[in-house]
Amino acid sequence: MTEAPNNEAPNNEAPDDEAPNIDIDELRKLFLFERLDDAQLTKLAGSGRVRSFETDEIILRQGDPAECFAVLIEGEVQMLSETVSAGTVAMPRTAQPGVYGGATAAYLGDRAPQNYQHTLRATAPSRMFLLPAKKFAYIVAEWFPMAMHLLDGLMSGGRMQREAIDRRQRLTALGTITAGLTHELNNPAAAAVRAANELRTLVGTSRLQLAYLAEKGIPPEKLRTLIEWQESCTSALGHLPQRSPLEISDAEDELGTALDDLGVAEAWDLAPALVNAGFSHKDLEKIRGKVGEEHTPAAVQWLAQAIEISQMIDEVTEATERITSLIRSAKQYSQMDRAPFQQANVHDLLDSTLAIFRGKIPPGISVVTDYDRTLPPIPCYAGELNQVWTNLIHNALDAMGEEGTLTVRTAYDEDEAIVEIGDTGPGVPDSIKERIFEPFFTTKSVGQGTGLGLDISYRIVAGRHGGEIKVRSVPGDTWFEVRLPLREPTPAA
Repeated sequence: MTEAPNNEAPNNEAPDDEAPNIDIDELRKLFLFERLDDAQLTKLAGSGRVRSFETDEIILRQGDPAECFAVLIEGEVQMLSETVSAGTVAMPRTAQPGVYGGATAAYLGDRAPQNYQHTLRATAPSRMFLLPAKKFAYIVAEWFPMAMHLLDGLMSGGRMQREAIDRRQRLTALGTITAGLTHELNNPAAAAVRAANELRTLVGTSRLQLAYLAEKGIPPEKLRTLIEWQESCTSALGHLPQRSPLEISDAEDELGTALDDLGVAEAWDLAPALVNAGFSHKDLEKIRGKVGEEHTPAAVQWLAQAIEISQMIDEVTEATERITSLIRSAKQYSQMDRAPFQQANVHDLLDSTLAIFRGKIPPGISVVTDYDRTLPPIPCYAGELNQVWTNLIHNALDAMGEEGTLTVRTAYDEDEAIVEIGDTGPGVPDSIKERIFEPFFTTKSVGQGTGLGLDISYRIVAGRHGGEIKVRSVPGDTWFEVRLPLREPTPAA
């Protein structure tokens, strides 16, 4: 249960010596006070003071004692929050009369923060109604006792609920990333293990074959010719003109027949590796002329094994490079070795997120990227933006099912970076477009969606970066547009 805070009337609850410097009709225009009666408005006007602030003047500073509740009467203000690790986080500017800040939880008594949790700055000439925190706490407790207890429970319970939800969302995202990354890593890792095992067998067999040639008395100059031929064949791997499957099959049949006629053991098993290296029936005749009739079968077997060894080495190299690339993408995605706030290339962030999804994109979905490479780096929390791209891409893939086109494109407009993620799914109905960024709202079936992805994306883009996220959608053409400022927020100090 939530205990009632101690909100005894402060000693200065007697009428102020100074006359109020605001009319009650002006207070009534503010949405916070529009339902108060004349007596309450008179009491409120006498409890606080109106003060004017110039552009860029600090109204309240984070960390100072929380002694005041501030309400905007006219002008424009901006809220900023500073953290040790993340720097300054700027909220969007607002000119709406009645917005407030400062000691907003003073009615909680001793459980309220004792210092301002944010900085409030005037971004244009402004007038503020400043109410002492103790008087604000007393007024809430005296005039709205039931609402005060409800707010107390809502704030405490809501904070714990949000923390639990955020932890669950991070764990869910981590599970998705881990599953996708594990799947992607498994294929090249298995290929590398398989190739390494085959290499062990092939190297042993190749040594025995070379020893056999030596026992048969092959002259050193002919052995050197054979080794040079092997070097020529292996260097040709991957650089031969493209051939159709039918052409390759015919070449293997022709070479297999020729090898069989020469009495080469396992002729049909050796032919594919030799053909893949560009070895043909004509090359076989040249080998026969260079090393002699009696050495040709053993020489061809050794040559085929040497070519296969080179192919296995290429497979191991390709597999390990793929693993390295995936790990690099995962590091870029998670920003695990970067500072939280940094200048980042948004294309690198998008590419790393797409790489994480590569194993989860169905074969029927094509991915199109249209990047404006003139877009400069953006000041951002890169790891958090990757969570935004993850949520938007995941939703787009879910919407399309097994077929469609996922498009990711970038641009910039004056001082804003623009990232758009589009899909060819059924679209977002007009009736719910205004609700899709609400917490827990989802269009997915029961058990398939939490309704947290777009809510968290909105909070990251708007709350953490001072940007904007919106959707436009018709059946077959849905776009989520993210706009991010290209300039860092102005420090509060």
